[in-house]
Amino acid sequence: MSRFQFVADHRDTFEVKRLCEVIEVNRSSFYAWDAAAPARAQRAAVDGRLAQRIRVVHEGDKAYGAPRITAELNDGVPAQDRVNHKRVARVMTEHGIAGIRLRRRVRTTIPEPSDQKVPDLLNRDFTAQTPNRKYVGDITYLPLAEGRNLYLATVIDCCSRKLAGWAVADHMRTDLVTGALKAALADRGSLRGAVFHADHGAQYTSKDLARLCSQLGVAQSLGGVGSSADNALAESFNATLKRETLAGATTYSDEASCRREIFRWAVRYNTRRRHSYLGHQAPITYENQFAANLPEAA
Repeated sequence: MSRFQFVADHRDTFEVKRLCEVIEVNRSSFYAWDAAAPARAQRAAVDGRLAQRIRVVHEGDKAYGAPRITAELNDGVPAQDRVNHKRVARVMTEHGIAGIRLRRRVRTTIPEPSDQKVPDLLNRDFTAQTPNRKYVGDITYLPLAEGRNLYLATVIDCCSRKLAGWAVADHMRTDLVTGALKAALADRGSLRGAVFHADHGAQYTSKDLARLCSQLGVAQSLGGVGSSADNALAESFNATLKRETLAGATTYSDEASCRREIFRWAVRYNTRRRHSYLGHQAPITYENQFAANLPEAA
């Protein structure tokens, strides 16, 4: 409670002058604050209506923070009716609305020495001018309540951040990552000429993966041993996925529900989840706009 509010609450019992003296506030400042009460009430009502709109968006995806909620509220809205992200952040704070916070990351990559010499073709540049040119991949564990794990392998487009391919299994054998790459092939139609970057996990230095990449016309790229920054985009994706699908829990309830949740989230990630890197567009929306803006062939 503000000191001015204290004076207002007790003005019918004690003199305003005496109250202001006791709590050491300027009497003219109190009267100015009191005169502004109707305007404050009006702002509070407007903020209350905005809070209701925010809650609708937040209920749809509890991982959304102020920037993504702002983008959702402003989508298709005339410029004069758009809301500022700072105001959204303030209203969310005042009404106790918050996105799910990031959990501590757990690094699971097990490096393995290899005779295969694969260069780092990305050098921590996780950008691309066009889709289907540069991809990153990684494996992350999905903890189940019964004490064992499932494992997720991903193939993420550096241009659009689209999850082009993924696979879930109860093991970390090489066919987990080859399955994810084949899923990306099915999505794209062709991966020829693309770069696929990963860390030095045993699966990514395997002969089976090298053979598949050669068949597909994909150039392999590996980051440095023990350096998570060399595959930061994939690691960040994994952290976001587990933060948003676990929603504060430590495990998935069972294998079936885990698989369903990963599938549901992956579809939403590609089709609806707004990505700050893409100007708060979903990956597929970004790719569609990218294709629409390409010059027509002569």
